[in-house]
Order: sequence, then C-alpha cells, then structure tokens
Amino acid sequence: MAPLTAAGLAACSSGGGKDPLAGSPYQAGDGVAVNAVGSGGTLDPDKPLEVTAKDGGDALTDVLATDVAGRALRGELSADGQRWRSTSPLAAGVRYTVSISTENGEGAPGRRVLHFETKPAGKKLTVAFGPKQGRYGVGQPITAELSHRVKSPAQRDLVERALKVRTKPWTEGAWHWVDGKELHYRPRDYWPAHATVRVHSALEGLKVRKGLYGGSSKPLSMSTGDRVEAVADAGSLEMKFKKNGKVVKSFPITTGKSGFETRNGIKVVLGRESFVRMTSGSIGIAAGSSDSYDLPVHWATRLTNSGEYVHGAPWSTGDQGVSNVSHGCTGMSTEDARWFFDNVRQGDLVEHVNTAGEDMAPFGNGFGDWNMEWKDWVKGSAVQNEAQQGGAQGGTARLRPQV
Repeated sequence: MAPLTAAGLAACSSGGGKDPLAGSPYQAGDGVAVNAVGSGGTLDPDKPLEVTAKDGGDALTDVLATDVAGRALRGELSADGQRWRSTSPLAAGVRYTVSISTENGEGAPGRRVLHFETKPAGKKLTVAFGPKQGRYGVGQPITAELSHRVKSPAQRDLVERALKVRTKPWTEGAWHWVDGKELHYRPRDYWPAHATVRVHSALEGLKVRKGLYGGSSKPLSMSTGDRVEAVADAGSLEMKFKKNGKVVKSFPITTGKSGFETRNGIKVVLGRESFVRMTSGSIGIAAGSSDSYDLPVHWATRLTNSGEYVHGAPWSTGDQGVSNVSHGCTGMSTEDARWFFDNVRQGDLVEHVNTAGEDMAPFGNGFGDWNMEWKDWVKGSAVQNEAQQGGAQGGTARLRPQV
C-alpha cells in the first residue's frame, strides 16, 4: 500500500498590511492527525476514520472523505473542533481522499488534502445477473443471484440500493426479494417493445456486514423485441397469438385433462427445443399404466421448469379444438407448433385462461412473476417497503416434460 501522503498547497503571505483572512488557506500539515498514518497509510475498513487536531493547534472546521467512486463518508465533528469521526462504514480495498479544513488561533483558514487506502475484504458479496446479454421478449424478468445470503432488512436495503437498473425509455420497476440470495426485477407492466435495459452492481467495497464486503460483478445489457403475447383458452380450446397488440394468428389446441390440468396464469417462455423425448416416468406416472407414454416431440417451446410446453402433438389432432386430453402441455398440430416455435423468443408471454388447474406460482417453476399484483410485488422490496422482513420463498423445480 502507498503511504499516507499530503497534497501540498502553497501558503500565502499576509504581509503588506493585507487582511490575513483574505489570503488562500495555509497548509495545515502538522496541525492534524489521521488514524491511518500509524498503519502505513492503510486502515481496517471495520474501524472508523478519525481526524484529530493536535493539542494547542488548529481547530477542525470541516472534513470530507470520498472514495474513488465519489461515495462520501458521513461523520461527526466534536463541538470543540478537536475531533472528527466517521459514522458510516468504510468501503474495503479502495482509495480515499480526505479534505480537511482547519482554523488557527487567529482565525485564518487552513487546508490539508491526503489519501489513504483501506485493507481488502476477506469475504466478498458478488452478484450474478440474468439473463445473458441478448434480445428477449417484453416479459423477461431480471434476476440477481447473490454469492452470500442476506437476511436483515438493513443489509437488504443496502444491497438493493446498489443494484442499478437503467432503461430506455424510462420504465417504472422494482426489485423483489425471492429469498435471501435471489432477487427479481420487473416493471409495473411489461417492458416496452424495443427497449434497452442495463443493470450493474455498485456494491464493490461496501460493507454489508462484519467481514462481508461487496465485490465486483459483471454488468448486464439486454434489449427487447416486439411485444409478443399468446393467450391459450382451455375453455374455447383456441390460442390467439398477438404481436404488438394485434392478433395475427389463431390455433386450435388441447390442454391438460382431468388430473393433469394446465396451470392458469401468465408464463414466460424459458427456451425452445426442436426435439424433446417426453416420458411419463419423469412426472411420476407408473410404467404400463393407462396414462404412461414415451413420445418423440417436435417444436417444443418450454414454459415451466416442471415441464409445461407448447409443442406439436400429431397424436391428438382430432381432439385439438374439441377437448382437453394432454398431460399438462399445450398441444397443437406439428405445422402450427413449428410456426409458434419460429415466432417466439425467450421472454415472450403465454397466458393460460379457463383451465381447471392451480394458478402459476410467481417463483420456483420458471417465471411466474407477472402473476403477482404490483402492490404485492413492491412489498418484497427492501427499499420500497423498509419494514419488509423477507420476500416470498421460492425454489427450483426439476425439469419434467409433460405432454
């Protein structure tokens, strides 16, 4: 580490009968002391920064300490001007500039500017943002996976404030704590079509709790395409495909039959697979039973981690538009499934209505984020609801194809 250094300012003469207070501040180098000096210009970030005036010397009038990111330390100056002490945590592994203003016994102002570094953190909190850089549908949430669990409201508030989201055009949105290690960000409504979204972490160096400081994290840049929404009605057995608000195509479909009902609600396209082998054993159906199957499936668009797809189902074309006979997926002709496959991307929206199934959960089975009302979503934000004790709990379901 570089030793603590003072940036010299030339002292001005007060001779010639001029008012001594009218000159530039004198160099107050010997009249003040900083606790970083004793450690060779470094300071433990778990300790406060202290600036003191030497006995019988100058009085402190102001202290400003900032790190390289421009973040200022809060602090308190004693009533007698003899001591200043930081009251907010120092960042770890960063360089600080300290500007000290003083006043001597004659009332003349002094100035000292110095630098010191804090010791690097032993344990770092990093953030992995998702999805990967690219273009997505207007329903794609942003995810932030933390390297360490964060529980207390104050710590969550600090972390959340450091996760910066910038959109063009501007779009109202908020973070929601899924659990102590995962956050999701979404707008009040869907993203605008053809928007740009940039996300980065400003946590580096910040003290989260004793022994844990923010580390560097890779930023995220993504954009959105057209607004694509498909509404699958299990009552009318029809899917309507909308692009930028206009219905451009309709398909006859079949959805989950009794005992295997498709979930109601809004789902986000997770990915596309041109071929999937779907077996009944993957969803717990006993081999040899009347519901068992082992099928080659083409043009499969995945909607949930547990195995709901939109896919080609040539074995049920006679039931499509007539009755619900699938094991939870949305089946259509091979030709329609390929058209759907070719015209959606990850992040596009598929909503199922009028099914007899349970509602799509907000978390834990893909992206059901849009099924939570906005007033409830912001309750999961430590910043927008500072009394929040913890977000909704989520998990990750095993991938299980359902036909």
